[in-house]
Amino acid sequence: MLTRKDSIERLLWWLIAGTKGGRTRATLIAALRERPRNANQLANELKLDYKTIKHHLGVLGSNGIISSVGNGYGTTYFLSPELEENYHMFEVIWKKIGKNENKKNSMRVMKR
Repeated sequence: MLTRKDSIERLLWWLIAGTKGGRTRATLIAALRERPRNANQLANELKLDYKTIKHHLGVLGSNGIISSVGNGYGTTYFLSPELEENYHMFEVIWKKIGKNENKKNSMRVMKR
């Protein structure tokens, strides 16, 4: 039987490493750890399309990774209390993924 901690870890692996938008979602999680923001602030600061940000915030929200206060344009996003409590899992996953990305990029350069 999976514990809640195990299921959060699996969910993070899937959201960050197992899907195409994982890098963007990880970037959003890290930014929201610094401080809460709305979608427009995130789009401007991360230099990403507003609709892309909204999509990924929706994915993270529907999976309980982030929470929000307010509605409409001014909605402010926060890490969920559960992710705050287990943030170290995100950091471990992100470090492993980052290393894998660096290896892939260096292999591409070597093949040229």
